[in-house]
Amino acid sequence: MNNYLIPANSKKSQLILGFFTPLDLTLFGTGVGITLILLLVIQSAKIGVMLLILAPALITGFLVLPVPHYHNVLQFIINIYSFYNEPRRYIWKGWCFDVEE
Repeated sequence: MNNYLIPANSKKSQLILGFFTPLDLTLFGTGVGITLILLLVIQSAKIGVMLLILAPALITGFLVLPVPHYHNVLQFIINIYSFYNEPRRYIWKGWCFDVEE
C-alpha cells in the first residue's frame, strides 16, 4: 500500500521561477547591487577596470547558474568542499555478520 510516485521535478515548484531559492536571488541581487554602486562611483573607460567593476555580478551570476544533477554551481562547489573536508567512515559488516564477542 502507500506506493507514491514522486516526479523528479517535484521540488521545482517550490523554487522561484522554477530555478532559484531566496538565498540565490539575495546573493545575485547583492552582486548586482555592488556592481551598480561601483559603476556609479568609478567613472572609467578602461576595459580592465570595467571587468573588475562587473566582477561581482558576473561571479554571483555564475554561482546561481543551474547545472544538471545539482541545484546550481554554488551547491556543486559546496558538495565538493564537504566531500573532501568532511570525510565519512562507512562501516560495512556484510550480510552474514555475526555479533559474537
